[in-house]
Amino acid sequence: MTTDAKPHKALHIILWILQVLLAAMFLMAGFMKLTAPVDKLSEMMPWVNDFSETAVRLIGLSELLGGIGLVLPALLRIQPGLTPLAALGIALIMVLAAVYHISKGETKVIGINVVIAAVALFIAWGRYGRAAIRPKKS
Repeated sequence: MTTDAKPHKALHIILWILQVLLAAMFLMAGFMKLTAPVDKLSEMMPWVNDFSETAVRLIGLSELLGGIGLVLPALLRIQPGLTPLAALGIALIMVLAAVYHISKGETKVIGINVVIAAVALFIAWGRYGRAAIRPKKS
């Protein structure tokens, strides 16, 4: 075994852990935004009041699809290149959320957006690079 194999394997494991955690978070958040009544959502997330119900549902759908995309293509090894794209999509959602919060003067809450975006970008970097997952051979 070469010394390159250990960092590669460690990176692969770290990426899987981050993918599963981020996917779980976005699957739950997306499902909630898709299914919960908007008045209930607005009690937990006041920003919902600034958007139409359609926009809130589209955000939820984007989060749900991002969560699926973080894990499923890589796990099944069918179009695994979709996994880093899903991570980039999640990073974009977080950038847009941070911009929204900044525009409302809510700069204290953007820390979580920055952390999640950084994790998503790390996943994209890793899955495009050294720890890319190869498609299943037919």
